[in-house]
Amino acid sequence: MSTGKINVSVENIFPLIKKFLYSDHEIFLRELVSNATDATLKLKHLTSIGEAKVEYGNPIIDIKVDKEGKKLHIIDQGLGMTSEEVEKYINQIAFSGAEEFLDKYKDSAKDSGVIGHFGLGFYSAFMVADKVEIITKSYKDEPAAHWTCDGSPNFTLSESDKTERGTEIILHIADDSTEFLENHKISSLLNKYNKFMPIPIRFGTKQEQLPRPEDAPKDYKPEYKEVDNIVNNPNPAWTKQPADLQSEDYSKFYRELYPMQFEEPLFNIHLNVDYPFNLTGILYFPKIDNNLQIQKDKIQLYQNQVFVTDNVEGIVPEFLTMLKGVIDSPDIPLNVSRSYLQADGNVKKISNYITRKVADKLKSLFNENREDFESKWNDIKVVIEYGQLSEPKFYEKAGAFTLYPTVDGSYYTLEELKEKLKDNQTDKDGKLVVLYTSNKDAQHSYIDAAKEKGYEVLLLDSPIISHLIQKLEGDNENLTFTRVDGDHIDNLIKKDENQISKLSDEEKEKLKATLENVVPKETYSVQLEALDSTVAPFIITQPEFMRRMKEMSATGGGMFGLGNMPEMYNLVINTNHPLSTNILNESDVKNQERLIQQALDLAKLSQNLLKGEELTKFVKRGFEMIK
Repeated sequence: MSTGKINVSVENIFPLIKKFLYSDHEIFLRELVSNATDATLKLKHLTSIGEAKVEYGNPIIDIKVDKEGKKLHIIDQGLGMTSEEVEKYINQIAFSGAEEFLDKYKDSAKDSGVIGHFGLGFYSAFMVADKVEIITKSYKDEPAAHWTCDGSPNFTLSESDKTERGTEIILHIADDSTEFLENHKISSLLNKYNKFMPIPIRFGTKQEQLPRPEDAPKDYKPEYKEVDNIVNNPNPAWTKQPADLQSEDYSKFYRELYPMQFEEPLFNIHLNVDYPFNLTGILYFPKIDNNLQIQKDKIQLYQNQVFVTDNVEGIVPEFLTMLKGVIDSPDIPLNVSRSYLQADGNVKKISNYITRKVADKLKSLFNENREDFESKWNDIKVVIEYGQLSEPKFYEKAGAFTLYPTVDGSYYTLEELKEKLKDNQTDKDGKLVVLYTSNKDAQHSYIDAAKEKGYEVLLLDSPIISHLIQKLEGDNENLTFTRVDGDHIDNLIKKDENQISKLSDEEKEKLKATLENVVPKETYSVQLEALDSTVAPFIITQPEFMRRMKEMSATGGGMFGLGNMPEMYNLVINTNHPLSTNILNESDVKNQERLIQQALDLAKLSQNLLKGEELTKFVKRGFEMIK
């Protein structure tokens, strides 16, 4: 038996580990199970190359809770340690056994799946335990060792009577951490962190129903047997080759990842690259509506099948964090607690690769079955539009499959749209004018008027479309977008070039002055236009620039520095409509004001701007006029 002091450069490192090194105490179980996995995978590799003359067998990792004894056991059947190795790897903090192993066998062990990097994972045990024991027997023909430490720099190391190969870690749970003696807590942690570890993990037993005998009587009662409760899937879908998987395999894995998600994803993208970095994974496109307040923690990051985090920003491009799935890469640099990414060139390379892979997949889906792609457009458009705004490389590729639907259900790419509009929707400067609506119901009268004149109207209703329109206009100098209720009235209603106003210049000045006495100047700018007499007498439009800036400010936070944009509208008066003449000729001032207010409110109603007290007054006034 020997005694000694752990070789550390501070008097007592354990309080530091407990307080600072790890961001979350519960990850101790992840670290210890990862160590057990490493030990097992190392043995597998050594037996495969003939260096370990033992039978590998079918090893598992056992997790046992002794609530009465206040102990938690983590037991593996890996390569174990000799007393000398315990001295080296346990008593010399931060000397990583995994790192040394990989360095020694770097050529043959590069695909062995060994996880460890820092040699500190074991000490996370002291975050929840006030005493830790290691009972271990090496695959080599040497005596077993028993190491004990109470959280101080002092340890004891003696021989053990353990006869089976492997290591058992015994945590004497501290009084402030007894939650980790509850089966449901341990089960939830194993499910969170170790669900896809490459070695089977057993946590107790469970009841499994036996098959019903063929000759069972009608009153047969099901029989059960005790079986091992294996809590993980050692061979998840992302570790396999895409050629070995069918569509049902991807669906099954999606349900395994998200058991409470009942809606099937639209499609998936299988990531698989081994140069210039290693990365595998599966990303799923769920249905995404126009609500930008989307939970962005559905992609899980793994390192050699060990869960790291569901905060993948930095690795996965921002616009793809709305997706679901798994990313696994041993080349992603992590800090000692595996919880936060470090700055590294590989991270940007991985992000660029994922962007390119997603763009290529979307293009292939578009080319292979455009009709199916169009049917899914409303469910994926926010991701694609966001990607074009946030990732230049994605924007370069996305033009080939980004769609622009019309109110009638047709879909065009931008190039197809340009060809469609070139003969009918150009302004006096030769620019193509793309009319669009963001709300078919609210802007119905404007859509109807545009369609009567033969214009094509797009349905662009995502919350970030104003941002994308701005970018498209910047990159296409002969293209301009105008909402159907925008202030470019000439783009909405074709005027007869020879149309003459029924009012003289003097009458128009008088009418405008009369209107401006009633219409709120701070909100509306009165404009007189000589339109066809069938066109509505009062039309409310909004300055396209101001409306777009307001929308961009609302969806882009403070990035544009616009603050709260004021409500500003144009009130277009059709001087050829009979109502204009009636207002002008009305001698009773109150009746004149009532006509103006009623017409204004009708125009506001068509724009969904009439609400609250104004709506109540409008209804009362209407009944009075009927009476």
